[in-house]
Amino acid sequence: MTEGSVPKAAPRRRRAVKPEIVAETAGADTARAETGAESKERAESSASSAPTSADRTPGLPARRRRASAGIDVAGDASEGQASEKERDQAKAALELAHRIVELAADRKAADIVLLSVAEMTTLTDYFVICSGGSERQLGAIADGIVEGTKAEGTRPIGREGAANAHWLLIDYGSVIVHVMAWPERDFYALEKLWSEAPLLLRVQ
Repeated sequence: MTEGSVPKAAPRRRRAVKPEIVAETAGADTARAETGAESKERAESSASSAPTSADRTPGLPARRRRASAGIDVAGDASEGQASEKERDQAKAALELAHRIVELAADRKAADIVLLSVAEMTTLTDYFVICSGGSERQLGAIADGIVEGTKAEGTRPIGREGAANAHWLLIDYGSVIVHVMAWPERDFYALEKLWSEAPLLLRVQ
């Protein structure tokens, strides 16, 4: 080494790590990993074995199920009541239609026809079509039907036409009555227009 030169520092030697220390460190990491896994498994096991709300209050779900079942039963009952009401209404409509045919026959109406149109229109359930030989008879047939049903507690919703128009219409809601003169009946041909409707009754 010459005068004035700076001596170089000797390179630092890295300490050799003993194999025993490396093995101990790896073992500690593995142990910590296993401990974490076991803790996780214990947490999951505790969560799965923890009592649920159903376990804590076993009666509550049963009460809810009974309540819902009760609602279903009530719904079924209401549907049954509605169906029974509809059957009663349909029966009453058919009885009214037959009664109108009888009242028309009492006034000597000709060619009385009863058609079931419930499956073809929402306007009504039945048509009663009949004819009279004169304006006076047309009026008498219509009056006899209205008076007869009123006496039994059933009033028509409306009445249209007049005897001199040769076509009278009486609306009972579930039954519509057409009292027509022969020329108008032949011309408008309601039976042909509703030819697909079942014919329930015909009185010549």
